[in-house]
Amino acid sequence: MAASSMTEDYSSTGGVRRGALILALAYLFVFAGLLGLAGAITYFGNPQAGEPVAQLDLHLKRVAKVAPPKPPPAETASAVPPETVPPEAAPPGTAPPGTAPTETIPPGGAPPQSAPPQTAPPVAAPLPAPPPAGAKYALAADPALIENTPQGPLPRIASNGTPPMRAYAGFAVSGGKPRIAIVINGLGISAKATDAALNVLPAGVTLAFAPYANDVQRWVTTARQKGHEVLLEVPMEPYDFPDSDPGQFTLRAGTGEDANTKRLAWALTRITGYVGVTNLLGGRFLSDASALEPVMTYMTRRGLLFFDNGSALHSVAPDVALRTGSTFAQATDTIDSIQSAMEIDHRLSDLESAAREKGTASGSGFLYPVTVERVSNWAKGLSGRGFVLVPVSAIVSVSKQ
Repeated sequence: MAASSMTEDYSSTGGVRRGALILALAYLFVFAGLLGLAGAITYFGNPQAGEPVAQLDLHLKRVAKVAPPKPPPAETASAVPPETVPPEAAPPGTAPPGTAPTETIPPGGAPPQSAPPQTAPPVAAPLPAPPPAGAKYALAADPALIENTPQGPLPRIASNGTPPMRAYAGFAVSGGKPRIAIVINGLGISAKATDAALNVLPAGVTLAFAPYANDVQRWVTTARQKGHEVLLEVPMEPYDFPDSDPGQFTLRAGTGEDANTKRLAWALTRITGYVGVTNLLGGRFLSDASALEPVMTYMTRRGLLFFDNGSALHSVAPDVALRTGSTFAQATDTIDSIQSAMEIDHRLSDLESAAREKGTASGSGFLYPVTVERVSNWAKGLSGRGFVLVPVSAIVSVSKQ
């Protein structure tokens, strides 16, 4: 009995122990499995571990769209080294196209204290298209009068014998009245002043254009369309050279004939549509017959007239013109040596007296606003006083008769 009871108690106790042991082993296997999984993840890496990085990258991209990096300053990004600017961007003696110069060169006087830079010549302006039929006078580039050269269009006498000074001559009818020619110099340097002169001056006034501005042909074509006769200003050496320097293509008294001819050809190719040339400064050059004679001969062979604007006090141009058979005229007076309305009116009155006595007279002035205003006002009543305003070519033709 006692033994049986002990056996049952042992069996009961052993079953409990076996169940507890199995449960403990199960927990142990689960715990060991968890430890193994953790170790595998640690060793091989979490396949989802890249998600935070991708989310961070997207976040940075969103921030970049909201607040982009600041660009470099505009002046740094667009700066151009000075040496890359083409020399023709600042032609000697001129302001940039479309702006008025701070100083101007008065006729016969000194140019600005800062001499024009010695630069390469600007590219010759393209030839304007021929005008429609019936608008012959507006023509500023007759192909029959052009010799094409590497530098640009050079004037020449046509095969039928017509010279540029006749083909491009302005309209003139005197009716037996004394003739007065007025030449205004300095056009094409200041766009504002040139435009103002073209809108105010009557067609009978002859306009002289400097050769340096890149867009000077446009102004010449406009002047021709408005009925003006045109001259080309050729830079010539003044007495105070190089303090007064009209540019690197200046005709000089101490330079040989070939060099001066090349410089003259450069100036002549800047524009078309002109009857002849006039001097830009030139006191010293016009006083040297040996330097002036080959230049005058060259212009005559090209069918051009020469107008001495009167600024050179010791000019030998009349004698050289007579010797070379050149078509020539010289200003009777410079009307704006003193820039005042009263003085200019007085000089214009003197021209009337000279024309009444000799039949013709001519005056030259610069593109000063006061000069343009007084000449325009004076011309309105000229016919009523018994005179006629004519282009300079009309004065030249009378002087050769």
